[in-house]
Amino acid sequence: MREILIGVAGAGLYAPVWSDRLLEEWARAAARLEAGQGVVARGEIALLRSRWPKALCAPDPDLEETLYLPDVADRHVLTSAITSGAEQIITMNLRDFPRATLFEFGVRAIHPDAFLRGLYDQEPEKIILVVQKVGQEAERLSGGPLPLRKLLKKARLPRLGKLFG
Repeated sequence: MREILIGVAGAGLYAPVWSDRLLEEWARAAARLEAGQGVVARGEIALLRSRWPKALCAPDPDLEETLYLPDVADRHVLTSAITSGAEQIITMNLRDFPRATLFEFGVRAIHPDAFLRGLYDQEPEKIILVVQKVGQEAERLSGGPLPLRKLLKKARLPRLGKLFG
C-alpha cells in the first residue's frame, strides 16, 4: 500500500504531508515487525524527506491540545492536516477520525482504497502504471508471479484490486 501511495504522489496526483512524529511512529512500528525493518524504514524515510522536502509539516502543539479525537494519540495527525492546509487524511483508521470533528476544519478522513480508487477514476493511466511497477517489483523480490488483484487485496486495497482482474 505504501509503495503505491508513494508512487501515486510521485506521479503528481497528490502532494504528501507528514510530520516528524508521524515518520517516527512509522519507523518504530516497522522495528517492532521484524529485526532490521526499523533500519529499512529509516532509510525509506530519508528518501521521502529528500524527494518531498516541502512535505514536512511542523504541527502547532497549542492547536493539538484543543482538539478532541477518540484516540488522543491521533491528534497530531489532525493538527498536521490543519496546519499544512491538507484536505484529506489518508488512513485505515477511520473510526478515530470522526467526520463532524474533521469537517469543522475542512478536512476529511479517507481509506487508502477509496482514495486510490477515486484517483483511478480521474487518472486511470497513471494509477495503472504505478500499480504495475509496484507489482513488478513485488514479483522481483518474491521470485515468482503475483497476480495484481491478489497483491492489492493483501495490501488491503480490494476495491482497487478489482480493477486489475
